[in-house]
Amino acid sequence: MSERHPIIAITGSSGAGTSSVTRTFENIFRREQIRAAIIEGDSFHRHDRAAMRVRQTEAERDGNRHFSHFGPENNLFPELEQLFRSYGETGTGMRRRYLHDPVEAAPHGQEPGTFTPWESLPEGTDLLFYEGLHGAVVTPEVNIARHPDLLIGVVPVINLEWIQKLWRDKNVRGYSAEAVTDTILRRMPDYVHYICPQFAHTHVNFQRVPVVDTSNPFIARDIPTPAESLCVIRFANPKGIDFPYLLNMIDDSFMSRANTVVVPGGKMELAMQLIFTPFIWRMMERRRRALNAL
Repeated sequence: MSERHPIIAITGSSGAGTSSVTRTFENIFRREQIRAAIIEGDSFHRHDRAAMRVRQTEAERDGNRHFSHFGPENNLFPELEQLFRSYGETGTGMRRRYLHDPVEAAPHGQEPGTFTPWESLPEGTDLLFYEGLHGAVVTPEVNIARHPDLLIGVVPVINLEWIQKLWRDKNVRGYSAEAVTDTILRRMPDYVHYICPQFAHTHVNFQRVPVVDTSNPFIARDIPTPAESLCVIRFANPKGIDFPYLLNMIDDSFMSRANTVVVPGGKMELAMQLIFTPFIWRMMERRRRALNAL
């Protein structure tokens, strides 16, 4: 952790909804005039799309039915930890981008599913913001979770997470339901060993819980809307959280435990704004004092 060069990390699995959380933070950064170095978790995958397909075919040929993007063999965990360490110490580091689709790839003159070259982070940023799969990973070799000053988990209940992934991959990426289901099954061991444990290290978890039937996510036609959901917000350390203020500002919210607030699904973004704007104010004030002390 670093006062001069703070790090915020959003972690959650594919289809969990981390991108919507990122938009909320981008709004805060714009409003508060904060210059953030943005890091996409996909850029720390080990293989591009074509190479990953080759590796998957080889793994299946060798009898490995659990080859996935979630585990250490297909990600650059040491490089990600080095980025966090370097930024926390000096405000510098190396990043690249993963180009998901033709729209992202066109300005770079590259094919979708490839990486841009590694480059230095912009100079003079106020903080580093990471969004991806592995912002709180801990293994015998790396401890990425120790570096961020604010760690946020985005964790829908598992059936909702699957519904969101099925809908996105079928309707946005053109995959068949069978292909998406196969991906979910292949990822399960790595999900259990490398995704779930991260949420024991996060400072705040957001878990969206549908209040409609999601018993069979593989036949769901639509993603439950925010109005059909509740959002459970758990604070690892509730000290300093103004719960009466949150309950007063968010209609129909309530506390289910001493460290947990439940809000209507449609108020999740408002809750994030109310919770994290003061966090960021304090971060920037500590940064200003630390820089002035040099």
